[in-house]
Amino acid sequence: MNGNFDIESIDKPTNKDITIVFSPSNNVTSYTYQIYKDNVPIKTVDIYNSNAVNIVLNETGKYQIVVEANLNNGLTDTINSGEYIIDKEAPKINISNKNLKINPTNNKDLITCTANDNYSGTLNDKIIANIDELTLNKTGNYTYTCSVMDEAGNIATESANINVVPHNITIYIIQFICFIVIFLLIIRIVKMYKLVKLEERLDPYIIKPLKDDIVTTSEKLRRIYSSFLNLFTSKLKKSVIATKYAKKLEKYTSVSGIHKNGYDILSGKIIIACAFTVLAIIIKAFQFKLLGSLETLGVFILGFFVLDIYLFARYKVFRWTIENDFVAAITIMNNSFKSGRSITQAIEIVGSEVNGVIGNEFKRMNLELQYGLDIEDVFKRFAKRVELEEANYLTASLTILNKTGGDIIKVFSTIERSLFDKRKLRLELKSLTSGSRIIIYILLAIPFFFILVISLINPGYFLPFITTDIGRILLLFMIIYYIIFVVVVRKIMKVVI
Repeated sequence: MNGNFDIESIDKPTNKDITIVFSPSNNVTSYTYQIYKDNVPIKTVDIYNSNAVNIVLNETGKYQIVVEANLNNGLTDTINSGEYIIDKEAPKINISNKNLKINPTNNKDLITCTANDNYSGTLNDKIIANIDELTLNKTGNYTYTCSVMDEAGNIATESANINVVPHNITIYIIQFICFIVIFLLIIRIVKMYKLVKLEERLDPYIIKPLKDDIVTTSEKLRRIYSSFLNLFTSKLKKSVIATKYAKKLEKYTSVSGIHKNGYDILSGKIIIACAFTVLAIIIKAFQFKLLGSLETLGVFILGFFVLDIYLFARYKVFRWTIENDFVAAITIMNNSFKSGRSITQAIEIVGSEVNGVIGNEFKRMNLELQYGLDIEDVFKRFAKRVELEEANYLTASLTILNKTGGDIIKVFSTIERSLFDKRKLRLELKSLTSGSRIIIYILLAIPFFFILVISLINPGYFLPFITTDIGRILLLFMIIYYIIFVVVVRKIMKVVI
């Protein structure tokens, strides 16, 4: 070697200045050294003799020195040093909440501390905090302190104020009311249970006319719920927005049962949302906490759409059943025509052979025919009630046959074949798109899966999304983005046959 460094390299970062002495050998006439900082040349110095030189490094960075030595035989030699890492930058500490106000609690995971270093990265496992020394189950002001030291010896310290205040008197009032209500409900349930048991014992001995006048417990609850529906409905009918929204819910009245119209469904949604909110307030009260405004809004919205999910699922099953039963009804009518029966007789046979909604509709059609309504009007009324495209097609075909004449058996055979082909096409389409739908469902579920896994590993990881203003804004944007994603995917995947 035609020269050497007194410090070839350092094993770990340091927060002190480094002075490196380069000593050339005797056969070096002159040399040039160049300093690289983070792989970028920052300084070049020419030395026109063979004297040793002191090289001072005093700023944060990763350094390397390259020496070009001119020898007395006319040749040149390159001498490279190792790496010198200077880290004078302290780690950055982030505390989830620097001004926390809580009620007395034994839970010390309410505040979290994380640390990151410019060289070492995450230093969470090296954090020293005084959380175990704080008695958060007693009122008072406490200072939460966490500190961390990086590999170079830089120390960072951050503090947060924890104010433990007595429980709000409102919480105790809510708890007391809840205890009273629960106690009364338990008494009422016990009485109702005894009453039901008494009804079961007396049932064999009750005379029929008297039995009809008895109001059962379930009927009492139903009447109470109906009275609430009527109360809300009378108010909602005065609102234009509620009227428009209620019209969209009208289609669910066929599967809703107790709800007679869209206003009743909307009233039921509001009642359920209020019940969810009250339940959340009770749960929070037993945790010695009050429900926040955003939490109240979230719980209310969740409760508001619970009935939609239930009715939507029932409506899907209801429509699928109607379509299947309608195909069966067409088949029975076609077979009736082949055996020489009339339209009225075919309708009567369908009403007696098919169960469910379609069977009831054909019974109603038979009754309307007996009262003298025209066959065209009967089928038009039927198509309007069931809201099936196939029913409109059947009504139009019968209207044309009634006015122009034709082979009814051939027409119904064509209708039956087209319905079977349409059903077969739907099943094939469902089979072909099953893989894509599974992928879509997985993509929709992945965010919730990762949230669950990360929350189990690090319970406080997502707390900034709830405890900070910027976190709440980001959370709102993420929810909006997710809803847009769901809507777009549904539009793409929807195929109308």
